[in-house]
Amino acid sequence: KCRTGPLDIVFVIDSSRSVRPFEFETMRRFMIDIIGSLDVGPNATRVGVIQYSSQVQNIFSLKTFFTRADMEKAINSIVPLAQGTMTGLAIQYAMNVAFTTQEGARPLHKKIPRIAIIVTDGRPQDRVTEVATQARNAGIEIYAVGIQRADMNSLRAMASPPLEEHVFLVESFELIQQFGKQFQDKLCGVDMCMEQEHGCQHSCVNTPGSFYCECNPGYRLNMDRKTCSPIDACADGRHGCQHQCVSARGSYSCHCRVGYYLNQDKRSCSMIDYCSFGNHSCQHECVSIPNGHYCRCRSGFTLQPDSRSCRATDLCNGVDHGCEFKCVSTEGSYRCVCPEGQQLQADGKACSKCGAGHVDLVMVIDGSKSVRPQNFELVKQFVNRIVDLLEVSPHGTRVGLVQYSSRVRTEFPLNKYHSADEIKKAVMEVEYMEKGTMTGLALKHMVEHSFSELEGARPLSHNVPRIGLVFTDGRSQDDISEWARRAKDSGIVMFAVGVGKAVEEELRAIASEPVEQHFSYSADFTTMTHLVENFKLNICPEEGKGETEIRSPCECEALVQFQTNTVAILQSLTEKNILWARSLAQMTARLEDLEKQIAKKK
Repeated sequence: KCRTGPLDIVFVIDSSRSVRPFEFETMRRFMIDIIGSLDVGPNATRVGVIQYSSQVQNIFSLKTFFTRADMEKAINSIVPLAQGTMTGLAIQYAMNVAFTTQEGARPLHKKIPRIAIIVTDGRPQDRVTEVATQARNAGIEIYAVGIQRADMNSLRAMASPPLEEHVFLVESFELIQQFGKQFQDKLCGVDMCMEQEHGCQHSCVNTPGSFYCECNPGYRLNMDRKTCSPIDACADGRHGCQHQCVSARGSYSCHCRVGYYLNQDKRSCSMIDYCSFGNHSCQHECVSIPNGHYCRCRSGFTLQPDSRSCRATDLCNGVDHGCEFKCVSTEGSYRCVCPEGQQLQADGKACSKCGAGHVDLVMVIDGSKSVRPQNFELVKQFVNRIVDLLEVSPHGTRVGLVQYSSRVRTEFPLNKYHSADEIKKAVMEVEYMEKGTMTGLALKHMVEHSFSELEGARPLSHNVPRIGLVFTDGRSQDDISEWARRAKDSGIVMFAVGVGKAVEEELRAIASEPVEQHFSYSADFTTMTHLVENFKLNICPEEGKGETEIRSPCECEALVQFQTNTVAILQSLTEKNILWARSLAQMTARLEDLEKQIAKKK
């Protein structure tokens, strides 16, 4: 058997009328003997047979049979065409049809030799030179075997170089069988991979008179055509691995980074949930991370040094709790509490307002150009925060607003609005006046108009306290002393609030006694919110033991009510004492008269 590697062989047999029947039988025998020396099979040598005369007939293709028995049977069944000799047509068919992959030829990149064995007995009736050249250029190695009357020039025009190894002329059909044995040795040749040092790194493939090197799957042949390099299947970037691509012999596999595992799609990765192992010992929450886990406490708790247990945080010192009076920390939370006598509102933060206190409050705000528009908005917010402290209603607290600059304007009188929401909305709609600072003129307007019954002030006989709050940011351009005095003399309790360049002397002149409780100052508009609390706490001061004790508005109202009741009782008692004194004097006089009468009788 031929030890040559796999081949794709196609016999191109001349069956023209010049080939007599007994001569054609020797050609059958020639083909069968050659096939008998080959290792045929789908992965070994493949064989096809075509015959030609004036036309070409395919007997069987390279993909038809893979056993010698089937091939021999098909060859013995050939019926000669017995017509002309169109050798060029046959070569054309072999190139365009017989040696295509559709007909069973292995792809060229596999480097399996394609061999055409042309057997003819005469001169071609068509041109062969050009088509034979095309066939050779397409990678087909052509052996030209001429018998008896064959034309040597035509054989040489068809065959591959070197011609001395590819052109054969047999004198008669009787000698073709003997030639076949010699041709077998020529076809098989020497196993070059065995006879010399080939230098192939992986494997050597023998071909007639030569060899070539092949690489194992997953490797590619280098430029030296002998050594091999692994194929980097990750290099083209189409692997789809989420984390890492690892090449392995022409293939690849996806790997995940530490702390992740490969999903079922063999490409994407998911983080390992270390908390799910159940051994984290975290008191509150376990959080998985790529290289392990850590413990986390719920809101209001702090992680302890052991990195597992949690302790409650003093939320009152760590958050903006918003409690109106006092914040009390609890485990993991906090709650707001109110002073004794007040109840916590529905929002959980505010305390109940003094519902029993009735006042008429007029706020006089500075709208001069020194205030500036952005600060004027802060002033309006300040006013609304004061309104939030009050229980506004027609029979409770009434609020009026006056703005002044070089002139004075009533924004709304005491009888205009009857709820805090209405007042706050109206305040935010007030337009900034700008220009000068006529504080004295504003005080005059407040005394003569704002606290008049026409604009909603309740009669003095109702004993409803009248409170004036003046807000300014600079020195007045007119005299304030006269109308500040008149305001206080008329029973208005005056509060003075200064910001920025406000003059303390003027603030004290406006404020009622005790002055320290009736005037406040802030260096900047953005930091004046604390003045609201001062105003709230200073509405009703009470003299304590050696110091001023600040009481809440509700407590003050109770004190006012107590004072009123006490005065009434004292007045009643005084009237009764006068009557009793008169009766006592009358009785004394009568006793004296009685004593005188007794003395006379004695």
